[in-house]
Amino acid sequence: MDMKLEVVVVPVADVDRAKAFYTGLGWRLDADVRADADFRVVQVTPPGSPASVIFGKAVTSQAPGSAQGLHLIVGDIEAARDELKRLGADPSEVFHDAGGVFHHAGVAGRVPGADPERRSYGSFLSFSDPDGNGWVLQEVTTRLPGRIDPSATVFASAEDLAAALRRAQAAHAGHQAPAGAQDANWPDRYAEFLVREQTGTDTPK
Repeated sequence: MDMKLEVVVVPVADVDRAKAFYTGLGWRLDADVRADADFRVVQVTPPGSPASVIFGKAVTSQAPGSAQGLHLIVGDIEAARDELKRLGADPSEVFHDAGGVFHHAGVAGRVPGADPERRSYGSFLSFSDPDGNGWVLQEVTTRLPGRIDPSATVFASAEDLAAALRRAQAAHAGHQAPAGAQDANWPDRYAEFLVREQTGTDTPK
C-alpha cells in the first residue's frame, strides 16, 4: 500500500501573519476554513510540492515556532536564495556541512558556501517564518538510486526543467554537431540524461 506524505502541520501564533508570509513566498493557498470562532485551518502548498502545509487555530498542541528542520528540495540553491531574499524571507547564506553527509542541528558544523564539488544533496540554506519555525532548503540535482521510478520522472516547474536541460547540454558538449549542421539525435540524448539524472543511474557521457 502506498503511503504518501500529504500534510505537515506548522504551529503558529498569528494565523493571518503566517498566511501572509507563506503566500507572499508564492505558496499556493488551498484553503482557509473557519468552522467557528475557535477553529481555523489554513492550507498552503510550496510550488511543485506534492505535500502541503497546514496551520491555524486549534490544529496542533505544539508551541508556535517549535517546528524545525522542515526540508524543501530545490534544483538550484543559489537561485532559490535569490528568490527567497527578493520575497522577504531573509534566508541564510548558502552553506554545506563540515561532515559532508547531511547537516548538523542548528548552525553547528556549517561551512560557508555551496558544497565545493556541488554534489547533489550537499548544499543548503535556511530561513524561518515569523514564528520561528525553521525551514531548510537542500539542493538535489541527482537522486540516489531507487528513489524515483524511471517511468515517473517529473519536473516541478519550467525553471527546474530548464536547469536540467542546461546540465544535459553541458554534459553533451562533446557531441555538438559541426557548425551549421543539425544534431538530429539531441532530443534522445537529452531525454536519457534527464531520466538518468533524476533516477540516480549513471548519466551517459
